[in-house]
Amino acid sequence: MTKRALISVSDKTGITEFAKTLIKNGFEIISTGGTSALLKKEGIDVKDVSDITGFPEMMDGRVKTLHPKVHGGLLYLRENPGHVKQAEENGITAIDIVAVNLYPFRETVANPNVTLEDAIENIDIGGPTLLRSAAKNFASVTVICNPADYAAVADELNETGDISYDLKKKLAVKAFRHTADYDSAVDTFLSKALLDEKVKRLSFVGGEKLRYGENWHQEATFYKDLNGSGPNISNAKQLHGKELSYNNYIDMDNALLTLKDLNSENPAVVIVKHNNPCGLATGKTLKEAFLAAWDGDPISAYGSIVCVNRAFDVETAKLLDKKFIEIIVAPSFELEALEMLKKKSETLRIMELKNFDQPFDSEYVYKHVTGGLLEQTRDVGLFEKWEVVTNAPFPDSKKGLSEFAMSACKCIKSNSISIAYEYESGCYMLLGMGAGQPNRVDSIGKLAAPKARNNLKEMYDRNEELQKAMTYEEYVKQVFSECVMASDAFFPFDDSVVYANEFGLRYILSPGGSIRDAEVIETANRLGVSLVFTGMRHFLH
Repeated sequence: MTKRALISVSDKTGITEFAKTLIKNGFEIISTGGTSALLKKEGIDVKDVSDITGFPEMMDGRVKTLHPKVHGGLLYLRENPGHVKQAEENGITAIDIVAVNLYPFRETVANPNVTLEDAIENIDIGGPTLLRSAAKNFASVTVICNPADYAAVADELNETGDISYDLKKKLAVKAFRHTADYDSAVDTFLSKALLDEKVKRLSFVGGEKLRYGENWHQEATFYKDLNGSGPNISNAKQLHGKELSYNNYIDMDNALLTLKDLNSENPAVVIVKHNNPCGLATGKTLKEAFLAAWDGDPISAYGSIVCVNRAFDVETAKLLDKKFIEIIVAPSFELEALEMLKKKSETLRIMELKNFDQPFDSEYVYKHVTGGLLEQTRDVGLFEKWEVVTNAPFPDSKKGLSEFAMSACKCIKSNSISIAYEYESGCYMLLGMGAGQPNRVDSIGKLAAPKARNNLKEMYDRNEELQKAMTYEEYVKQVFSECVMASDAFFPFDDSVVYANEFGLRYILSPGGSIRDAEVIETANRLGVSLVFTGMRHFLH
């Protein structure tokens, strides 16, 4: 019994080679329009679909495959005697393979100058119908909607002369997913063009059940964005450790965003706890950066997530002895370091995240709320301007530290404050942070500055040479006088500047924009504080 394949493709990549494979394996090829012309030009024996249907392709190609002799050949159940009898009575012959890809609708409407007429002409009708018919009867029909799958089908035909059920079902699901995404694109465009309504359809796949949600009694699932590329959590490969939970994904994402936004040329380490970077540092080596990041909040670092922007090396792995870490994320791991980490704990999750140096591929971020979805563009950038608004100068030598401080601040939950210190030439650390407070004064006076003092106390106590040189208070005064404090939003009153000055902080970054900016500037001038307005707010909720 002759096997038949129907080929009708807009993207003709690899189609000639695939057709030759089909011919070699005993298939008769049916084709349409431009595909048929191409295959014939390549010397491939092709039967036009009009020869099957008895009707010519008509209406500028709008009608060509929508016919019972095509769809009957796809849909009839081979094991159903009634179906077989009806097919024979009506001259319907089985079609065993369908290779179809669709008019380039999404590519067409991506052009900002596209006309409605052009968009409509690129809405495929027959193609999706062929794919759906073939996919519905996948037990008997192989459906291919992506040229990348030609090789898998060809390999099985060449090896066994047939196509496995496993491959057929995978291709069927891919076809239904493809037509669903295609219809969504049409809906999104026409809703806006015809009705002036915005529609957002999102597609995520591969739902993986997680250990639990935010809390033990909650269930959770992680879905992947098939179109996601570059450095994103869905592309991370787990090399070791127990299953991930909902909070693990949230924290890993925060860690990734923090380091990517930092964009450091030096080795950098971020330590994240409860969706906030509690430790962040750069260094000449990864070991140095890790030690400085850990010093940013040794208490909060317990049970944290560590993310680095370099290969995780042996010297850094040695530092984790007697330190409880939940997850380590790195672009790669030195082999010896990886073995050390595996031996450290059976539960430690080790995540390899390649392509770390690539940019994010998504322009938008989303947040689900009860009954709806919020969409916004990604928070890109640190400053819109650099305006020193006080009499006290803000040295250019502090700009690198200022960028580091604001990078940290924008990844901390609002109202956020970061205090950053250049502990070595060109190497920066997050010395203290205040997160998630209803008012900015508490973020400064109750969290960030006291935390920075406590961290300095631990650093002072273990440095005997430093203790000989100065008292602890002298050390704090010296360090704070060189730190940069960043605020994610403007100061509604001058009290934030007053509190910062009481702790000895002299260099402050703020977006500005308050109706009391003049009062804030006046207070800063009175106290001798240097204040820069950046013009860019970084709320994170």
